[in-house]
Amino acid sequence: MENNEINSKEVCDVLNEIMEYELAGVVRYTHSSMMVTGPYRIPIVTFLKEQAAESLMHAQLAGEKIAGLDGHPNQKIAKIEETNRHTIKDILEESLEHELYALNLYKKLLSAVENKSIYLEEYARAQIGEEEQHSLELKIMLKDFG
Repeated sequence: MENNEINSKEVCDVLNEIMEYELAGVVRYTHSSMMVTGPYRIPIVTFLKEQAAESLMHAQLAGEKIAGLDGHPNQKIAKIEETNRHTIKDILEESLEHELYALNLYKKLLSAVENKSIYLEEYARAQIGEEEQHSLELKIMLKDFG
């Protein structure tokens, strides 16, 4: 018989990993928004700032879930690699890579809570949907770069 109890420590560990990564996303997207040049600067800067704001919201959501599970949201931020490549194509490719990694973190969370908590399962699925949507948007934005 399968265990339908949540392993709170495991779930909090994954949520902390998500929180750290989303906080890194705030910094990454904010930095990228400052580096955009060229004729498409304004819509891309707007897009990147929206992604930064959304990353902060996602970090806060993950932290709330940790607190609700009697865990401790940590104050770390995931490592951010500075590639020093700042063309629009590079920024969009790095953003896509970031979104795909986040997608995998939420899938990891889903596997930890599936059939154990409808609330956390629905949260994980909603986040997976958002990350998939962002990945598709970035793939479309990258199409013109060939």
